[in-house]
Amino acid sequence: MYVLVIDAGTTGIRSIIFDKETTVVSQAYEEIPQIYPEPGWCEQDPVVIWEKCVSVLKQSLEKAKLSSTDIVAIGMTNQRSTSLLWDKKTGVPIHNAVTWQDTRTAHLCKEKDRAFKIRALRGAGSAVKLLGQIIKPIKRSRTGKLLMTVSNLSFSPATSLAHIAWVLNNVNGAREKAEKGDLLAGTIDTWLIWNLTRGSVHATDYSNASATNMFDTFSLKWSTLFLGLFDIPLSLLPEVRESSGDFGKTHPDLFGTPIPITGVCADQQAALFGETCFNAGDVKCTHGTGTFIDMNVGEEPVTSPHKLVPLIAWCLNKKVTYMLEGYLGATGSAVQWLCDGLQIVNAPSETDDIACSIGDTGGVYLVPAFQGLTSPYWDPLARGVVVGLTRGTRKEHVVRATLEAIAYCCRDIMVAMEEDSGVTIKTIKADGNASTNNFIMQFMADLLDVEIERPAMLESTALGAAFLAGLSVAYWKSQEELKKYRKIDSRFQPAMDHAEREKLYKKWKKAVKRSFDWA
Repeated sequence: MYVLVIDAGTTGIRSIIFDKETTVVSQAYEEIPQIYPEPGWCEQDPVVIWEKCVSVLKQSLEKAKLSSTDIVAIGMTNQRSTSLLWDKKTGVPIHNAVTWQDTRTAHLCKEKDRAFKIRALRGAGSAVKLLGQIIKPIKRSRTGKLLMTVSNLSFSPATSLAHIAWVLNNVNGAREKAEKGDLLAGTIDTWLIWNLTRGSVHATDYSNASATNMFDTFSLKWSTLFLGLFDIPLSLLPEVRESSGDFGKTHPDLFGTPIPITGVCADQQAALFGETCFNAGDVKCTHGTGTFIDMNVGEEPVTSPHKLVPLIAWCLNKKVTYMLEGYLGATGSAVQWLCDGLQIVNAPSETDDIACSIGDTGGVYLVPAFQGLTSPYWDPLARGVVVGLTRGTRKEHVVRATLEAIAYCCRDIMVAMEEDSGVTIKTIKADGNASTNNFIMQFMADLLDVEIERPAMLESTALGAAFLAGLSVAYWKSQEELKKYRKIDSRFQPAMDHAEREKLYKKWKKAVKRSFDWA
């Protein structure tokens, strides 16, 4: 018997079948076309996503010569915050899915940021933050954490809250239908579950809900304050369920015998689970187009003065696990830029050897703020800079500086994460395609002064969804059992002395300042 996973990512959708030892039995993948109606807009066709989902599921079963009776459960993981609305009766979307990359609602978010209620909340939060410096128990109470968190409150154009409001405000007849209760909304997991069950289940899990900007992660329910501010009816939204649990069964018309859907988790949270980061203080780093660093902070949420994102990691056995997240917008894409933009390397895989062919960058630093700086600086007007150029600078120095920049950015987040959580990080579990680069892994270990573990299974996101689905049906018995299936490919130990590490990082901080407020 096997577990089947749907991994609905930003650029494509994949189906992977795992056996009990977490070996990949078969997989299939199809790209999802991106639609750009206007500059800054990014959409996807929900019908295409659904059709490709069915296609890859059938392909993976056929490749493995398996049928639905061989699958004990389906797990699902997905891109976060991409959302859509559809007709409750017909199942037809009323507009394309608006993706997390879309910035059309920037002005709407700025307008809501200036609303009196939000300004009042930020003011109250700031006052509590000051009091917390004097009266320490305030900082430890859940109410205190909530108020300190809202002191940094602002609405992001990359979240479902703003996207759903835009569709209601701009698609003809949408608001009227919503007020009559004729529309449903959800993220990609919700849309796929609804279709897989032929409309019998309209649900999401806690991890996806927490990333929508519509969910109160402290009270664990949809936020009536935020929904009211953006004029979104609560009736649109799905039921929020545990990440490992019952999400219905596939309709018999699809694959034959109904298959239980028993695991749903957002992509970065699923990767955290797949890396078996089950204890408070455990950290994983996923290197893809961007980089996501996530820390399990346990059963109580943590407030972040550095504006790291407090999210729900998962809900399992009626217990919610929280996490802190730092996000870097251009890491893997910066390496790709060396190929497509500068055209100084042919493929990202070449950069490892090129970086190792020289002893250092010759004093060159590259800050990859191509679309601004994210965690922990949050400067959307920052732009990429290269500093320290001399007549002796060669392309090898620029390539190495680009790879080193990924580690410098990770250290920025790690410093903020340690300060906000009060936890000293000892080990980071790295995954994602860019983690195959040995130079990046070793320089991270040196610069962060921590051990970096690279797993044999780099598809940690899909593996996490498989684990959550399998636990629900007792395919695997416990989280402790899951740890034995995580195999290590390599461990990278820090080898740089303290003085050198700090000298390099000090110059990096100077380079970052050069990028601020440029656009």
